[in-house]
Amino acid sequence: MSHKRSGLLPGLIVGVLSALVSAALLGAAVLFQTRLPAAVIAFGNGHPLSLASSLVVALIVALAMGVIRPRSILLIPVAALYAGGAMAAGQIVGSSIMIGSTLRTPPAERGPADLSDITLDNFSAGLPYAPALYRDPLSVSWAAWLYIAVAALAALLLLTLRVVRVRRAQRALAEAETDSSPEPEYRAPFEPAQAPTPKPTTDLFTPRNQPKD
Repeated sequence: MSHKRSGLLPGLIVGVLSALVSAALLGAAVLFQTRLPAAVIAFGNGHPLSLASSLVVALIVALAMGVIRPRSILLIPVAALYAGGAMAAGQIVGSSIMIGSTLRTPPAERGPADLSDITLDNFSAGLPYAPALYRDPLSVSWAAWLYIAVAALAALLLLTLRVVRVRRAQRALAEAETDSSPEPEYRAPFEPAQAPTPKPTTDLFTPRNQPKD
């Protein structure tokens, strides 16, 4: 039976890559949210849209890490950290570029965000202001922390289900291989591997060579 790999190292690598991708997508969503209809942005004070973004981030991270068929339980809390970190990083990056573009653009020339706003100068100009929400009291910053918690919890649950299914399937396969393998035949010490051929029993009154008809 082949050795079952835990998938820890590939899971860590894939998790980092998926977290970076999801953070970039979320940052773009934050930057270009002004292009959405006002009714969509204002619906529920924007909470449903942000919660949906949290679930998308969790799906990207958990599904990417689950593709490698992980068995290691250590990947489960790591997936939660990756998803929560990607959510915070995406919010900060998108908000930094949006704030920097607003600060560097005259009010008369401001409009919906576009690709030309994604510059290092805009990011550097808005970066000191973007994390301010996380430093505020919890009564003010509860929404931002809620989105991070939802992303982390969803990724944790999704990868937990995946790890449990993989471990259960591999355990069933190992049991099936064990049941199908024949048990070795017991032999006493100094017993030959092949039993000697039995000879026919004879008595003293039976002639050795029978006459042929």
